[in-house]
Amino acid sequence: MIKREQYMKQIRPFINSDLVKVLTGIRRSGKSVMLDLIKQELMESGISKSQFLTINFETMDNAKYCTAQALHDRIEHFFSSVNGKAYLFFDEIQEVQEWERCINSCRVEYDCDIYITGSNARLLSGELATYLAGRYVEFVIYPFSFSEFLEVHRLGHPSADTSLIFRDYILTGGMPFLTNLLGTPDACTQYLKDIYNSVVLKDVVKRNNIRDVDLLERTITYLLANVGHSFSANSLSKYFKSENRTVSHETILNYIKACSEAFLFYKINREDLIRKKVLSVNEKYYVADHGLREAVYGSNNRDMDQILENIVCLELLRRGYCVSVGKSNSREIDFVSVKNGQRLYIQVSYLLANAETIEREFGVYKNISDNYPKYVLSMDEFDMSRNGIKHFHIRDFLLMEEWI
Repeated sequence: MIKREQYMKQIRPFINSDLVKVLTGIRRSGKSVMLDLIKQELMESGISKSQFLTINFETMDNAKYCTAQALHDRIEHFFSSVNGKAYLFFDEIQEVQEWERCINSCRVEYDCDIYITGSNARLLSGELATYLAGRYVEFVIYPFSFSEFLEVHRLGHPSADTSLIFRDYILTGGMPFLTNLLGTPDACTQYLKDIYNSVVLKDVVKRNNIRDVDLLERTITYLLANVGHSFSANSLSKYFKSENRTVSHETILNYIKACSEAFLFYKINREDLIRKKVLSVNEKYYVADHGLREAVYGSNNRDMDQILENIVCLELLRRGYCVSVGKSNSREIDFVSVKNGQRLYIQVSYLLANAETIEREFGVYKNISDNYPKYVLSMDEFDMSRNGIKHFHIRDFLLMEEWI
């Protein structure tokens, strides 16, 4: 088990605070492991394991606690025997009816430090969430970054070739459990398909009462095929018409929203860099883990431009950047990223194979006159930096600790 220090650095300042720590993200991205890492750090600081109450609400043994009152009774019983501050760890809390009432009550009544996880972005929205308004801090947990993927691979093979490991990462993605299935491609594919089915059935279909599962799956397939391409409900509606199905734009958008709330896709808006405004049309969608795309849809090797772009987008989100697609007159910049008031421009290409491609990828910055860093990323091994625009191999860029 690796430390996932990137997340621990974010969480550590809030340990022992009154704020409820909320860990969200797609299923199997490592939220439960993060709870274990937090517990491990607490024990290393001298906290007794007897002060921990841990409940995973997806197990049958804990189904009896899936109402606010039942959970509160369990917590009350725990506090009757605990000495000192208590630490509460609740996994997949969304399975508990009106969980917000219980969590807020515990926060007020007891001397405790609370950590919860959930697999839906609506976890902290809606009327009940007002109970926790201003009293929680949220951390999105993503599948392994390439840096984490490399760290795991080098635990037993310190001299393993970075470029070969990156090729594996492109195909398998970063779902943490896959590190237990190294060297077994069929098992990896089956595991990823099972994750996909679990997300679709539990977090999309069941949670949103979707009846037309076939239409939902066709919508997801379309998004997977067009990762990183401009999207419009009209284009998808035309796609369904070609298959002799009439679907309203509203239904399509509701399905996509449900998938995004389950952290299966991330929507990236377009920004007009000249007029300084966010555009409400032709946004792009990126999948939470490109390994899921390979397992469910395939063609990662064929669609390398899209996959590399997806990897870079998720790394930007993972590092806390606010990401948009930049429009500069007729040109488009893949990613305009902002964090702590600092801006970063990124253009992603598979290979800078000829003069025309080089001109296109570097020339996109001609109308951008500010002095913020501008990058072109590709799989080329030679440095092609020019005119103040930095070129990096994508693999090296992903492993850099700082970009600004």
